[in-house]
Amino acid sequence: MRGKTGSARPVAAGTGGASGGVSAIDRRSDIPFYAQLKRLLREDIAARGLEPGDRLPGDHELCDTYQVSRTVVRQALLELEHEGAVRREKGRGTFVGDPRTSHGFGGALVGTFEDIQGNAGEQRSRTLFRGVVAATAQVARDLAVPEGADVVEIRRVREVDGVPWAFTRTFLPLDVGQPLLDIELEDVSLFGVLERRFGIRFERARRSVEADVANETVATALDCAQGAAVLVMRSVSFDRAGRPIERFTGFHRGDRSRLNVEVVHSADG
Repeated sequence: MRGKTGSARPVAAGTGGASGGVSAIDRRSDIPFYAQLKRLLREDIAARGLEPGDRLPGDHELCDTYQVSRTVVRQALLELEHEGAVRREKGRGTFVGDPRTSHGFGGALVGTFEDIQGNAGEQRSRTLFRGVVAATAQVARDLAVPEGADVVEIRRVREVDGVPWAFTRTFLPLDVGQPLLDIELEDVSLFGVLERRFGIRFERARRSVEADVANETVATALDCAQGAAVLVMRSVSFDRAGRPIERFTGFHRGDRSRLNVEVVHSADG
């Protein structure tokens, strides 16, 4: 049974993987033992199809299986716990974690930063770039401006517990976005700033979510491998008059994101 039901199924070490065994630490490698062990444990979890809540071997068993010291095991598990890959409970053991979050994909007309506020963990937002750029053909179509027109672009990285979770690119018409070029944008919602400080009201949005892989730019921003799975949310927001005032693209790490969909029975049958 899964951990959320209050119990977990124990999983012995060395029973999974394509070869039916456990890969060994490469003692000739320059990569620290704990970093190798982290990778091996992740691979073992994936190879055996373990689910959140499944129990993992204890520290002593991992020492024996991988022939490493307890210090190496503790460091590897500490970092995996910080990354959300495992969950350690005092007196009970180590379990497969679930680092994914479903926040940021809801139907509320708020920014991604506000979506994750109030939840467990420390949330941060860092600005990587902001400035005036020429609208590409796609940006021009979405914002209903001429191709090549000046628009404001803002790129940010959202973090949860110090781990990059989403890389966002926002384009706004020059008159809408220009006030954002000279104010502090760390750890705030662009929606909130524009509405509260500048009276720009977002009335509705058209959104889509799709699976993709991280290109070099996205991988660098999210500190993940190029080609890693990402969930991409694209959105165009409109004001009360129907004018498009924001084009948003959010690249969310696939290993830390989940899309929840609530289905309601329609009275129309």
